[in-house]
Amino acid sequence: MLVNPFGFEPKAAKVLAVATLMITWWITEAAAMPVVALIPLVLFPLMGICKMEDAAAPYANSVVFLFMGGFIIGLAIEKWFLHKRIALNIIRVTGTSGNRIVLGFILATGFLSMWLSNTATTIMMYPIAMSVVTVMEENHKGEGKIGNMAICLLLSIAYASNFGGIATIIGTPPNVAFVGFLEKKYQYTFQFIDWMLLCLPIAALLMLTLYWTMTRWLFRNGIAHDTATAALIKTELQQMGKISGPEKRVLIIFAGTALLWITRDLINAAQTLVKLDDTMIAMAGAIALFLVPSDSQAPERKHLLDWHDTQKMSWGILLLFGGGITLANQLEKAGLIQQLGNFIASYSGSNLLLLIFATTILSIFISEVMSNVAQVIVFAPVMAGIADALKIDPLYLGIPMTLGASCASMLPMGTPPNAIVFASGRLKLNDMLKTGLVMNLIATILITLFSYYLIPVLVHTIR
Repeated sequence: MLVNPFGFEPKAAKVLAVATLMITWWITEAAAMPVVALIPLVLFPLMGICKMEDAAAPYANSVVFLFMGGFIIGLAIEKWFLHKRIALNIIRVTGTSGNRIVLGFILATGFLSMWLSNTATTIMMYPIAMSVVTVMEENHKGEGKIGNMAICLLLSIAYASNFGGIATIIGTPPNVAFVGFLEKKYQYTFQFIDWMLLCLPIAALLMLTLYWTMTRWLFRNGIAHDTATAALIKTELQQMGKISGPEKRVLIIFAGTALLWITRDLINAAQTLVKLDDTMIAMAGAIALFLVPSDSQAPERKHLLDWHDTQKMSWGILLLFGGGITLANQLEKAGLIQQLGNFIASYSGSNLLLLIFATTILSIFISEVMSNVAQVIVFAPVMAGIADALKIDPLYLGIPMTLGASCASMLPMGTPPNAIVFASGRLKLNDMLKTGLVMNLIATILITLFSYYLIPVLVHTIR
């Protein structure tokens, strides 16, 4: 701020100084990320950058409550073990040969990650996967490579959690951060179904590619159908018994919320009495979980969720969104984003394919060492500035940047799912580095081609 090496206006220099401080602390983890996100509440008013009211308002942005609703629904699914029933049934359907088990876990993990955080999904799936591996080791007769099977299964859970989350707005925090930025800067409200139309195809493609790469190339296992594993799955389901009353009620609320998200536009177009939006639907589903009793026969009539259950919720992520939106607002108002966009655009030329490729690969590899949420918060305004300077739709660069931020696969610190499976002790760093590099390059190519050829078509359709 004092040196002002770029010769900015005094206010712009102050904003850049605060942004540099926050980004540095995020990257180095000098302080907890939610704590860093609170810095604007102190420094922006103190340094005369904006009033306290303007600094505080984004912490109550509608996107924050959208994600809160998703978190709460996820808590209920975890509390009543609905996730375990879904996962076991998917695996039971796919079969118990080595490759089919991996496919079952990828499908189950990817589906759950669409609605829950990737961290929560991995925590749910990890013990089930370890149980399957243990049973297979105990009953292994020497056919195939059980070690490859274990490595493949653990890495598949982590990567499927990351890839599945990009399919829905609430699936992973970077999506919410980017949608919040679009709404703030361009007054463009991304519908829940619109995001699924855009990103579900690439999420599915990434997961199918993950399955082929892991089972047919990097970690071939050659394990045929195993009766012991099939028996384990059957036993687990038998022990769970028939679906319970609380499970049914959580499933109804979960399915109803998802259905409203998907059909919101049709409902709004069919009548004029009410106008639904995604945040309203998410909070209605969340509130219902605190009102619906878990068992109508119980004398205490406890509810599906009680307030103490929210102690497990990631409140810090909600603060992180608020701080990121506040920072982006002031960077925009100070003119810094526009200047940076013009600078980069002047050197990028007009080759959109090359620009998308550079954006994607930069986003994927930066996310290996930087929080993906912080990354989107920092780079969304930059990508928008470049798009505005080149007079192209900001989604052409913003979508690949956001998707790339969720695809870090090389390092344990890249995403929480990577760290969870690495902590099992069954993986060597070399396993993750080698596999992650391959998946990073594959994701770069797929996202680039998808963004260049299909996003223009899909954007035209949804708008």
